[in-house]
Amino acid sequence: MDQSRRHWLGAAGAALLWGGGLGASHAQTARAAAGAARTVVLGQSVPLTGAASEIGLAFAAGCRLCTTQFNESNAAPGIQLKLVQLDDGYDAARAAANARTLLGAQKADLLFGFVGTASSDAGAAIAQDQGTVLFAPFAASDGLRGPAHTNVFHVRPSMADEALKIVRQCATVGQTRIALVGDDDAMGRAGLAAVEQAMTELKLGPLVATALVPAAGDKLDTALAAVQRQSPQAIVLVSLSGTTANVIRKLRKSGYAGNFTAFSIVGIDPLYAALGKDIGGIVISQVVPSPRSSAIPIVKEYLGAVDNSDQTASYEGLEGFIAAKAVGEAVRRAGRGFTPATLQRVMAGMTDYDVGGFRMNLRPGLHDPARTIDLISISADGRVLR
Repeated sequence: MDQSRRHWLGAAGAALLWGGGLGASHAQTARAAAGAARTVVLGQSVPLTGAASEIGLAFAAGCRLCTTQFNESNAAPGIQLKLVQLDDGYDAARAAANARTLLGAQKADLLFGFVGTASSDAGAAIAQDQGTVLFAPFAASDGLRGPAHTNVFHVRPSMADEALKIVRQCATVGQTRIALVGDDDAMGRAGLAAVEQAMTELKLGPLVATALVPAAGDKLDTALAAVQRQSPQAIVLVSLSGTTANVIRKLRKSGYAGNFTAFSIVGIDPLYAALGKDIGGIVISQVVPSPRSSAIPIVKEYLGAVDNSDQTASYEGLEGFIAAKAVGEAVRRAGRGFTPATLQRVMAGMTDYDVGGFRMNLRPGLHDPARTIDLISISADGRVLR
């Protein structure tokens, strides 16, 4: 990410990011002053700083591009979206505090696009307590897909779906001795549960080794040595880019010649920035189309918005754009007089929504076989390969 882009996003995030651009257009201001539009406030807690900031900044930027476009195109006459984004630094306690602020002082109609497993858990609990919705959490645990969480709606497929795709691919190429290495946090534990479930469903037996390691500290070398002693043919990584890059470098240096596969949460751009040419051959799952596949209508729309901004295209940016597009459509269907209950009913009915050549089911449960999950690899020179 270039420095000007990082500076603009960081400054905007610190000041709160508002849908419709840094300032509303004259036309929007006139409509609001005349009482012609209902302003729907989307409250988002997102890591604009900290360990997951590369992902958070890109995802936040994609959300902003789409809410701006929604307002400027008058996509839902009588409705304007106002996106308020607060930085949580990838800290669940800060995300919880942000959720309370968003639903309180900022008067958000719903919570939207929280990033991180623990942060999404916190947002979901507060949304439920306040009688509203958490829409499109990024990398939430599959526990938020259960019947107790009827107020949470997911744009991305489950971790169970990603794990099944990853493990099935390993088995297809004869790699049945699979290990897992991840961050010792809510995300790592959720990924481990999803991979263990996939191993059971595919009748592959247990993982040959597991290591969940704190991102900081000196326990990684010992954990990786224990994993390597079990001679895994493939290692599944469920961690942010920093841990992932560190694990790959250490294992390759120690002579490990097996394959690495990572969940989509790792972020291709930050991983490539961390590894450079050492990224060659690593397989990464993706839950949205390539941000360069302009033949897909939603990608073409996203790229058009990127071209009119100072942003660069990314998988996370596209996912943010799709998430905002979906919430805008839900609000449009609910109508300007919606209540939290009617909005929730509309969202629950969006089980086959085509967002421009990309299908989503906001109520998929743990498995949604119709959803497309791509497995891609990156060449040493940074090219995306399928």
